[in-house]
Amino acid sequence: MQRYFLNAPIDARVGQTFTIDGDTVKHWVKVMRAQPGDAAEFVTDAHQVVIATLQSTTGQTAVAKITAVTTPQVELPVPVTIACGLSKGDKPEQIVQRGTELGASAFVFFDSLWTVAKWAPNKRERKLARLAKIAQGAAEQSHRTMIPTVQYEADLTSVLAHVTYDQGVVAWEESAKQGESSRLVQTLKHMTAPQRLLAIFGPEGGLAPQEVAQLEAAGVTPVGLGPRIMRAETAPLYLLSSVSFWCELV
Repeated sequence: MQRYFLNAPIDARVGQTFTIDGDTVKHWVKVMRAQPGDAAEFVTDAHQVVIATLQSTTGQTAVAKITAVTTPQVELPVPVTIACGLSKGDKPEQIVQRGTELGASAFVFFDSLWTVAKWAPNKRERKLARLAKIAQGAAEQSHRTMIPTVQYEADLTSVLAHVTYDQGVVAWEESAKQGESSRLVQTLKHMTAPQRLLAIFGPEGGLAPQEVAQLEAAGVTPVGLGPRIMRAETAPLYLLSSVSFWCELV
């Protein structure tokens, strides 16, 4: 069943009707060819999921009637913000799409000392808008009840100042080379819902030593992610999978 996020509050009670417009109507009615009586899932601003059937369409709008209301528990118990140094090509898109499917609650991209890719100021908003659209599509596909946010920060100092978190870790390849393998687990052991985890990753080539030192001084813990060195777009997915295993499967 298709899932869509609603842009405006509705009366989420069985039997109530609500109006749909914009891209949701275009996809559900035009692309998926929904007919009166067909059902879809809609996520409200309160993170409820309502099942509703199409009643009628008029131009660019449609009316749907609620037949069921649920509040599924599909989000990670520990919200994770993924902060990544800017990477080249479509790597930010891969991180947002797959990271959303794995449960990330927010993404932050920043310029680091070893960043090669740059987002020109006049193109930054357009890039963020595209990434936000990718996050929404991935959230609908993976049946999330929230859409992760996507933002840009100028540097690590700005990340630490503007991101809310309770515990922070930084993926540090030197920790992995030294065989460190327990700090991530120890960090997760001391976290309880709804405490937030900030996970920081470098771009291609990693973070500079002085950046890691800055993070350590701010209380962020360097962690290894196993004995293998991963690509910039792979490491965030490994961490999200590890958080899911620890919080949801153990």
